[in-house]
Amino acid sequence: MPPEDRFVVRFAAEPPQEMMPSGRWADTLQAEFLGACLRLSDETEEGEDLGEVGELNYHPDRTWAGRTFIPVTARTSTGLDVFGYVAFVPPDPDSEDAAEREPSGFVATADFTDETAESNPEWKLDLCDEVIGGWRGEHGRVAAMTLVWGVALTPGGATVTGELAGLAVDQSALVEQRFTLIAPDNYKSDFLEIVLWDSRGGELARESLYEDE
Repeated sequence: MPPEDRFVVRFAAEPPQEMMPSGRWADTLQAEFLGACLRLSDETEEGEDLGEVGELNYHPDRTWAGRTFIPVTARTSTGLDVFGYVAFVPPDPDSEDAAEREPSGFVATADFTDETAESNPEWKLDLCDEVIGGWRGEHGRVAAMTLVWGVALTPGGATVTGELAGLAVDQSALVEQRFTLIAPDNYKSDFLEIVLWDSRGGELARESLYEDE
């Protein structure tokens, strides 16, 4: 094959390794995420009421740079959407150290928005994103390694890809209409697009992470 004309990281993250959280594991993740929501509530402007956080919706796990990320979304009693993730160092089942055979180093983030899918019926994808690191490419240029998670609002979807300059740089199968990507963004003036595909490879929706001006 001829050399590539665009040198960029592709499919850097491990595919999902676990089923959706349940039982005691879900309780652990819930405690971490609700702790982040509590800190968020303390930091909001005076008079802003987040309300009570409802049922948590987990998204598929992805692992990159030695940490596993499990995104979370939920609706609050005041009609807001809270979103974020729980990250941790995954267990090493082959370690002789019992502590290393358990998840460790938990970090959770949370944010909120009043822009919900119900108030935006034109949305085809409900997206959240956060930069979690960087990747150095040619001539010192840095791509923003970005965690993207969301819900496919258009029926018939099977797979979601992240595309940068026409190249697929990550891919995720839908699980209960939810997906998680870790992909480079904002590299050499190229920006990430999220694309929803049906089972036959037909494009159903395409959205940028950046709002139209």
